[in-house]
Amino acid sequence: QVQLVESGGGLVQAGGSLRLSCAASGNIFMLNAMGWYRQAPGKQRELVAAISSGGSKNYSDSVKGRFTISRDNAKNTVYLQMNSLKPEDTAVYYCNVALKAWNGYGYDYWGQGTQVTVSS
Repeated sequence: QVQLVESGGGLVQAGGSLRLSCAASGNIFMLNAMGWYRQAPGKQRELVAAISSGGSKNYSDSVKGRFTISRDNAKNTVYLQMNSLKPEDTAVYYCNVALKAWNGYGYDYWGQGTQVTVSS
């Protein structure tokens, strides 16, 4: 079993910054891709940013230049630094981790979600 613990969400004014963290623990042999998604009320969940095991990154067009994804493999943690936040960034943010367990099988896990609210 694997647990993902997210932290760092909250309320911030437009133009402000927040840093999200997602720490994975448990039956982990190797972490593969890690990413952040978000879901606003009445909308589908969408990819915000992802980072491969090799460090390659991709971002949605809406956050390019404002958000930065990073990972610390020693801590099994993925981060999302969010700068220049806008009201339209308001959503529940979920981390997603693809990993290989010690049994050799691959699994995909989601965090519990953390609310980010940006006031105008």
